[in-house]
Amino acid sequence: MAANLKLAAFYLFAVASLPLLIVADCDCSASTDEGSDKARALTLKIIAIFCILVASSVGSAIPLLGQRFLALRPDTDLFFAVKGFAAGVILATAFVHILPVAFDKLGSPCLVNGPWQKFPFAGFIAMLASIATLVIDTIATGYFQRARANNTTAAVGDVETSEDGAAQLIRHRVISQVLELGIIVHSVIIGMSLGASESPSTIRPLVVALTFHQFFEGIGLGGCIVQAKFRLRSVLTMALFFSLTTPVGVVIGIGISSTYNENSPRTLIIEGVLDAAAAGILNYMALVDLLAEDFMNPRVQKNGMLQLIINVSLLIGTALMSMLAIWA
Repeated sequence: MAANLKLAAFYLFAVASLPLLIVADCDCSASTDEGSDKARALTLKIIAIFCILVASSVGSAIPLLGQRFLALRPDTDLFFAVKGFAAGVILATAFVHILPVAFDKLGSPCLVNGPWQKFPFAGFIAMLASIATLVIDTIATGYFQRARANNTTAAVGDVETSEDGAAQLIRHRVISQVLELGIIVHSVIIGMSLGASESPSTIRPLVVALTFHQFFEGIGLGGCIVQAKFRLRSVLTMALFFSLTTPVGVVIGIGISSTYNENSPRTLIIEGVLDAAAAGILNYMALVDLLAEDFMNPRVQKNGMLQLIINVSLLIGTALMSMLAIWA
């Protein structure tokens, strides 16, 4: 529980610090939203906060309902299919939504000073973030497994498990927390971008796209949380943080909309670096901790039909999330 509280405090500190970093003197002229209408835009932002909050909550809650609905439990074929779909969504989010934006920001012509035009920093940062996630993943897993090995009981928290089951449970707990970190970094940025816009024609499609985006990501994160078998308080804390992050980002964006300049060099660098890092984290998590783990699961390997179902679910997830890039 102490570890979860520390993680929560870190999330809050990171979210609270972003506006202070992004609101800054700008060397590049501020962009103007065509068809600017502050009153209408504010109404749409309030609608966005409500829609995204509901979608995020419902998406993360669906896998958690497995405790009441047998078909959604982690040991069912349907759960494997849902998790494959969600992993596809997260993978497309990294490659189609976040990484191209990072390249655009860090390759912006507004960044005339420094090395930004001389090196593909977005790809480099994404690569380093993937490596860092691997390091954190392995170190954290090894630490908790060694700590558990020193105990005389085969229990993780208040969940009694076998030796092999305990190791797997530790993996799921590390995976769920690292995945939430990657999602939260991205969610704050997209929320702030929406909140800072004053153009209803820009906000309107974003509301729909981000609502579906957060719903699908919630399913993926909720599935990982279910497999981690956290205590109820930890489950609610993680689900609450995920659900609130984008709406909080929208509120921050509204607060800084009068001084926010998306073409400011400092804004471009901060958002570009964070987007690239988030893309690297989500890419690693989707491929290694979600897809590889399930595709190599002995149950899946022995069932040709289940393999087909998971592959189709993966492709549907990537296709739907990629299509959302048309609007957001």
